[in-house]
Amino acid sequence: MYIAQEESFGPVMVISKFKNGDVDGVLRRANTTEYGLASGVFTKDLSKALYISEKLEAGTVFINTYNKTDVAAPFGGFKQSGFGKDLGKLVPSSLITHLTVQINGKAT
Repeated sequence: MYIAQEESFGPVMVISKFKNGDVDGVLRRANTTEYGLASGVFTKDLSKALYISEKLEAGTVFINTYNKTDVAAPFGGFKQSGFGKDLGKLVPSSLITHLTVQINGKAT
């Protein structure tokens, strides 16, 4: 699906179906794109959401919310969505990638 492979800027959300329990298949599909600015996970299972957030190749992962950010949290993407992070106290490093996870609007 073209829209799921592009980095769209605007009010766009792609919602994809997947077979029950095929979390690794969803991760493969999500990480196949060459972009990785932000992603969202909606689930009642917080441990599954945290597992997914660790495996997603995106600079910010929102859990059960979307686009509610903490201004003190680092911002930036992975892959073709940018290098390093803006804002926050973290200094970009060529050896470390930083991930911001937002759970109901609170950065962790």
